[in-house]
Amino acid sequence: MNPAEVHILKQPEPYKSIFLHLQVLIAHTLPEADLLYKWRMPCYYIEKRPMCYLNRSKDYVDVGFWHSAHLSKKWDAYLITEKRKVVKSLRYKTLEDIDNAVFISILKEVESFKEKGFYRKN
Repeated sequence: MNPAEVHILKQPEPYKSIFLHLQVLIAHTLPEADLLYKWRMPCYYIEKRPMCYLNRSKDYVDVGFWHSAHLSKKWDAYLITEKRKVVKSLRYKTLEDIDNAVFISILKEVESFKEKGFYRKN
């Protein structure tokens, strides 16, 4: 078992269930993605390029996307920035908070930008 999987399995509920559900969605949507343990959190990479990370904060699981500068504006209602310059994230406090269709759509869009840099160049 890799360190990222160990980290996920050590989480208390409901975070562990949220992590596991997100892990299944990511594996189904991006089967080529590698689950690595970086910066003390699970991170998904495709061809050595970061796609997203899973991090437990205070009372939620944060799914951060590095390539969020390229995402369609239609996702702005779902994504949190909190004054971050590069990363935008989805936050889940319960398993029921996860909208599978939205999560999968954002993953697919992020994956389509894997060759681009983190910042949008005008």
